[in-house]
Amino acid sequence: NLEKSYVIPSDVFKNTYQKLLVGYLQMYVSIASQNGLIIDNNSNTGVYLDYSLLNSVTEGYMGSSAIIATSEGFASKMTEASMQKNILTEVGNLTNNLVSKFSNVDQNKIAKAFKFNLNEDELKRLMSSMMTKSESSYSNNLINLGYQDLDEPTMISFYFNSFDSKENFIKYLDNYNEKMKNSGENDKEIKYTDTTGILMSSVKKVVNTVSYVLIAFVSISLVVSSIMIAIITYISVLERTKEIGILRAVGASKSDISHVFNAETFIEGLISGLFGIGITLLL
Repeated sequence: NLEKSYVIPSDVFKNTYQKLLVGYLQMYVSIASQNGLIIDNNSNTGVYLDYSLLNSVTEGYMGSSAIIATSEGFASKMTEASMQKNILTEVGNLTNNLVSKFSNVDQNKIAKAFKFNLNEDELKRLMSSMMTKSESSYSNNLINLGYQDLDEPTMISFYFNSFDSKENFIKYLDNYNEKMKNSGENDKEIKYTDTTGILMSSVKKVVNTVSYVLIAFVSISLVVSSIMIAIITYISVLERTKEIGILRAVGASKSDISHVFNAETFIEGLISGLFGIGITLLL
């Protein structure tokens, strides 16, 4: 009767009540097992059927949330189906009356009487709005307008006055998420995006690349300058053979002569380094 009167398919009834009966039997078996009404032998296992217990379980189950939700759902569908049936009936009657009453009316004049004073873009927006199905409610309209409830935020932005405070806050969030994972409460993890960290990581990569290039140039310069100093020292030794001979004749040892050239080399390197630092600071 419900299927005929309210156009609710029979398989909906079958699936719904089958689940309800399974839940009802599970509740009875659980309570009967707790009361010791157990059958356990070699051939089968189950529970005894106790009518007093059955009545109490039935009364409790009829007031359960599953029954209430199912009855409310069916009541809603029955109401909707009844309203749809009545509306369709009234629309059919109205259509028949209009057809009978306006059978002799000039259709072209009626068509000309109904016109949209809209351009192409306005007509497209009108049709798209009519075809778009969305639930219009107070909260949804506020969200579409950009309003958010402070008690139920969708996103929170944090701004820090230093990089250290940001890093400490991220460590706190990571520790909290780790605790939630270990306790099995993955739904309580906090998802976050460190925008500043992403930008700084990109900047660090660029800075590190430039630093490596500069280090390579400096290393080459050091090698070249060392070779040049060695060549200059060697040439100065060759050009000052007579001076070395005079020093040896006076009584200078080989170590004394090497000390002279090493001191000159040290002074040259020191002065060139100071020149480089001074020019760099000026620039």
